Amino acid sequence: MKITGSFVSPYVRKVLACIALKGLEYEIDPITPFYGGDEFGRLSPLRRIPVLVDGDFTLCDSSAICFYLDEAWPEPALLPVGLRERGQARWLEEYADTRLGDVFIWGLFYPKIVHPVVWGEPGDAARITKTLAEDLPREMDWLERQLPAHGFLFGDAVGLADIAIASFFRNGSYAGFEPDPARWPNVAAFVARVLGHNCFQRYLPFEQAQLGTSPQGRRQALLAAGAPLTAETLGTREPRRGVMTL
Repeated sequence: MKITGSFVSPYVRKVLACIALKGLEYEIDPITPFYGGDEFGRLSPLRRIPVLVDGDFTLCDSSAICFYLDEAWPEPALLPVGLRERGQARWLEEYADTRLGDVFIWGLFYPKIVHPVVWGEPGDAARITKTLAEDLPREMDWLERQLPAHGFLFGDAVGLADIAIASFFRNGSYAGFEPDPARWPNVAAFVARVLGHNCFQRYLPFEQAQLGTSPQGRRQALLAAGAPLTAETLGTREPRRGVMTL
């Protein structure tokens, strides 16, 4: 099984956490869409990550990949058993991918971290200010009412909804945002519990290795950290602009 996508992407991180929960083996081509070549564009028409290749089967979109993994390898289950609980879990995962993705990634991580590194230009300072002053507090207030004070969203075991939500907070921390435990105690405790789970912690050295080097030096740094990289990459040495998201 091969995954194409950066360890630092919250969508790739979500898929890898599910792979870890299910005890599956994988190899990874750790590129971002900006460095994807023509073959990457063929596999991912929207030029988004992650991409899963399982034998002769290719699948794009992190949600579709997680649902595929859960049906192909049912244990442990990523979704709760009850009909309504499963529906709620799917909604929370969609909320994370859509709204938290917009706020954490495009409103904070991309302009503050990615844009200067990839394009050598300052990010959108006005967008960062609005995100920190308006957008993030609004979502933290909503999440504070949804997240449990103890345990996980649907019982004692971590699942897809927990993973999807918490994944974005890792990118938030890289950009300097941590939920204030005095203002949002449920959010702060929940994020710490989920990100502290082994399904996330096992990949943290690879994220740190990637963040500690340039895009051109990424593969060598990850190999040195022990990441299971693919023998070949779909990446290019120079970035390209186009239809792409993290």
